[in-house]
Amino acid sequence: MTKIDQINSLILRELSRDGRISNLDLADRVGLSPSACLRRVQELERTGVISGYRAVLNPTALGVGFVAYVGVGLGEHTKAAQEGFERALQHAPEVVECHNITGTLEYLLRVECTDLPSYKTFHTEVLGTLRHVTSITSYVVMGSPKDMRA
Repeated sequence: MTKIDQINSLILRELSRDGRISNLDLADRVGLSPSACLRRVQELERTGVISGYRAVLNPTALGVGFVAYVGVGLGEHTKAAQEGFERALQHAPEVVECHNITGTLEYLLRVECTDLPSYKTFHTEVLGTLRHVTSITSYVVMGSPKDMRA
C-alpha cells in the first residue's frame, strides 16, 4: 500500500483538478523535481491509488438539461432481486450512477435526461416496470455549486 503523505496528497489533488497536467507543471506545483514527481505518480498508478483518468463532460453540450437523484426501494430484499435490478439498470443510459445504500431505500441513482418529459418516460417506462421496485423518490437537481466528480 502506498503511503499518502503530504506530497502524494498534493499530487492527487492536482491530478483530480487536471488529469492532463504535464509532469513538469505538476512537479512545479507540488515542489518536486520532474523525475521524483514522475516516480511518485507511477507508484500511485501501479498500486491502484490512481485507477484511471477521465474526461469531464459538459452535460449541456450533450443535451442533458435535467438531473435527478432517485431513491429506489425494493419489495424483496434478496440477492436475486438486487442482481435483477442492477442488471436492468445496465441497459438504462439515463442512469449514470447507481449506488446500493443503507437506510430506508436500497438504491440511490443519478439520472440524467434531456428534459422533464424524458425523465417522466424513464420514471414510468423503465423504473416503473421493474419487478421488485416498490418506491421511487425523485430529488431534482436545481444547481450544483460544488461537483468534484470527474
